[in-house]
Parts: sequence; structure tokens; C-alpha cells
Amino acid sequence: MKIALPTRDGRIDDHFGHCDHYTIMTLDDDKNIIQKERMDSPEGCGCKSDIAPILASKGVQVMLAGNMGQGAVNVLQANKIEVIRSCSGPIERVVQQWLAGEIKDELIVCTHHDCGNHA
Repeated sequence: MKIALPTRDGRIDDHFGHCDHYTIMTLDDDKNIIQKERMDSPEGCGCKSDIAPILASKGVQVMLAGNMGQGAVNVLQANKIEVIRSCSGPIERVVQQWLAGEIKDELIVCTHHDCGNHA
């Protein structure tokens, strides 16, 4: 399984669409992290970039994020990537909390409007 996390300075970036980069983690069948890959974030807002099909082509199945606009959620889900919002903190800890069932999607929607319409 592969999961992606919008990352800045080793932590979940609060604004998915403007994160520094994405960390893609590969988990084995026992849910151990066996590989970490850095993927630079494309220019522009996440809901208008081509990030979702790129992540899907890399095998990403889950996005662990802080918050994001509904447009980005729709695009990720259309690419068969499950979105879990409400994450914060160091990315390794977030992954462990999610695996332990301690993080659920809280439907936190982005309120930033600096990248246009999040439709």
C-alpha cells in the first residue's frame, strides 16, 4: 500500500495545494514503512494541478492531509485516492496514528482562497 502526505519540514503541511512536497510511503503487508519517496509539489493550487493522476499512477491509495478544498478532494477521489483530513504533526507519527485507527476523516475543508475557486 502507498500513502501520500503533503509535507513541509517533516510535518503535515496545513495547505495541501501549496505544500513544499509530498512524501510517499510504501507499507508492507504488516503495515511497516518500507520505503519513503519525496515528490516535489507542482506549481499552482492542488485542485487545479495534475497531482492526483500522478499520485494514482505511482500507486497511491490514501492521502493523509490537514485540510483541503472540496475541489482537491473530488479530484483525488475521482482518481481512487481515499482522503483523510484532520492530520497534523510529524509525518511518521501521523502514519502510525492512522494505522492504529486514531485518525479519521474530519471533513475539514480549506478556507484559503488565495488560489482561486476550490469548486
